[in-house]
Amino acid sequence: MMQSLEHRIPPPIVTLVFGVLMGLAGRWTPSLDLTLGTRWLLALPVFCVGLFLVLAGGISFRRARTTVNPLQPERASALVTSGIYRHTRNPMYAGFALFLLAWSLYLASPLALLGVVGFVLYINRFQIMPEERALAGLFTEDFSAYAARVRRWL
Repeated sequence: MMQSLEHRIPPPIVTLVFGVLMGLAGRWTPSLDLTLGTRWLLALPVFCVGLFLVLAGGISFRRARTTVNPLQPERASALVTSGIYRHTRNPMYAGFALFLLAWSLYLASPLALLGVVGFVLYINRFQIMPEERALAGLFTEDFSAYAARVRRWL
């Protein structure tokens, strides 16, 4: 049953679902008493860092001429280890997590932070772990060496 969720839902959709759930949590539970300006001041820099990570990851994949489709990692034609991938194995997922963190800061809802945790747990289990199995099968020693020197997240 659990394996049936692997690579089934595109990560941007997963991000959106968690974002909606966080919005509902922010609406239905008490939030911190912060001004709108303060919320923007906290959320915008986090969002911008997330956007940088997502774009840098996508650009690195395009330069390597390999697939960016997270639902079919077995079609990867290259192991990308340059650019942002020297610092994190999953910059796009880290960027999505930062989008959600920015959203929780904007909502000023402590309960909404659970959405970020839920997203990370879901993406680790149903996206990253299966991707890493596929990459290990395709790139064996190269992937093993890469995984040993670069962190999964940040």
